[in-house]
Amino acid sequence: MHLFDFENSYATLPAALHSQQHAQPVADPQLFALNDELVRSLGGDPDDFRTEFGVSCLAGNAVPKGATPLAQAYGGHQFGQWNPGLGDGRALLIGEIVTANGRFDMQLKGSGRTSYSRAGDGRAWIGPVIREYLISEAMAALGVPTTRALAAVTTGENILREGPVPGAILTRIASSHIRVGTFQLQAFRGDTDALRALYDHTVARHFPNASNIFEVTAQMIDRQCDLVARWMSLGFIHGVMNTDNMTVSGETIDYGPCTFMDTYHPSTVLSSIDRQGRYAYGNQPSIAAWNIAQFASSLVPLADDQDAAVETLNAMMGTFQDKWQAAWARHFCPKFGLSPTKDATGIARRFLTIMAETGADFTQTFADIDAPLTHKDYADWRSDWQNLAPDMSIAAQSNPIVIPRLHHIEAVIQSAVANDRKPFDAMLAAVTKPFENHDLYSRAPAPEERVTATFCGT
Repeated sequence: MHLFDFENSYATLPAALHSQQHAQPVADPQLFALNDELVRSLGGDPDDFRTEFGVSCLAGNAVPKGATPLAQAYGGHQFGQWNPGLGDGRALLIGEIVTANGRFDMQLKGSGRTSYSRAGDGRAWIGPVIREYLISEAMAALGVPTTRALAAVTTGENILREGPVPGAILTRIASSHIRVGTFQLQAFRGDTDALRALYDHTVARHFPNASNIFEVTAQMIDRQCDLVARWMSLGFIHGVMNTDNMTVSGETIDYGPCTFMDTYHPSTVLSSIDRQGRYAYGNQPSIAAWNIAQFASSLVPLADDQDAAVETLNAMMGTFQDKWQAAWARHFCPKFGLSPTKDATGIARRFLTIMAETGADFTQTFADIDAPLTHKDYADWRSDWQNLAPDMSIAAQSNPIVIPRLHHIEAVIQSAVANDRKPFDAMLAAVTKPFENHDLYSRAPAPEERVTATFCGT
């Protein structure tokens, strides 16, 4: 049966970059969710994925024609510490879907052990699968570059975490799964041939207009500034911005201990594994710059004059702050109905200070930006804002009413564990139409509903 037009150009790259293998079969795969719209946009028929063969492919029990399953090798700086022993420990790149709009990776997450699993079982349970499905689709609806959820299947098997939990597999779509850590690993190994092959492959796929490592780095800076500014304009905290969780395509990837803030504060950290606050909301731009610097460093071995390349790349990293400020203004000022000018940027930053000092809910406050706040500086701020003649239609288009809040996600997961999928369907319908009022999903959590920590869930 034809599902998609598959190839896998990544499988032709040197063996140092991947390990070809099949998924571990599961006992009783059942379709939990299918993204019909995404299937169609990639040239497929949703009905084909609802057949026994289609579900088997989504579970890894069967391989579609043209696909070449493989696990990708990469390293990464995890909380600042270099680790060369990473890679796809619970995921397989099934193949590349060839469409009129380019190639898109199809990956299974939770498909069993790979060469890079270390002590892990390579599986996923329904909780993190649901979380990634809901949040990645919400991000897509909000216009944020992101990996997408194509499908989720349950496996008919329990896996052990703190106790037995139902197993599941997520099918993820991405422009590619090439990470900063993919480049770092080959540079660390000193395998210039593999590094060059990876670079050529990546440039052809993601940087077709770049003619050298400096132009690639410049585009990386632009993409990451824009991406992180988009995150922050929505109150989003990735939670684990390790270099192995940063794509060179500029898409958001790996929705582990991530969150959309409820109460705004720049030092907010909800990730249970971020004990030092390295990836706090307000630290995200500086971490992005640090990660790009690691990427740039990994390209140096490809330069004819490496000393000159280091000097040029260091100078290029000096442009990050100005580009970041421009990206921040480009995404924050419209939330106030303003164009990104110096005065508008000042207005935006003053308002965030007021929000932090009043404990305002990030999403609700912006969704009703014209509502007053009780703060000693608010009246002066409002007068200055009004003097800039804000266009409230622009503000309405920039401020979502609904985000995937953690307490709702947790409730959906608990219902799914109890074999009730209705809350998942209801929440998915709400978060994929974020500028519409959805009653329950439009409200901030009550104090007793707030989730104070998020977990990786792997």
